[in-house]
Amino acid sequence: QVQLVESGGGLVQAGGFLRLSCAASGSIFSIDAAGWYRQAAGKQRELVARIISGGITDYADSVKGRFTISRNNTVNTVYLQMDVLKPEDTAVYYCNADISTVPGIYYGYWGKGTLVTVSV
Repeated sequence: QVQLVESGGGLVQAGGFLRLSCAASGSIFSIDAAGWYRQAAGKQRELVARIISGGITDYADSVKGRFTISRNNTVNTVYLQMDVLKPEDTAVYYCNADISTVPGIYYGYWGKGTLVTVSV
């Protein structure tokens, strides 16, 4: 069974930084696209950043230039480096990944989320 576990969230002052990690475990054959989403209180979940297997990345306009997504395929882990954090970045951050347990068949998996709180 595949699991995604996020870590690295916490409380930080505005202007600070955090690094989130998302570790995939289980019977994994390969991971295609992976991304980070966030959901602030009372708002819909939104895409923050995404990276595909070729290393191409995409970011929400609100985080461009401040956040960096990366991946280490040898340990099945995706990272989100968040710099110059703002109070509006406060949210629960979720990891998502398209994972195959057999060649050619991918399913989307979600982690349970990690809370990021940015204080003024």
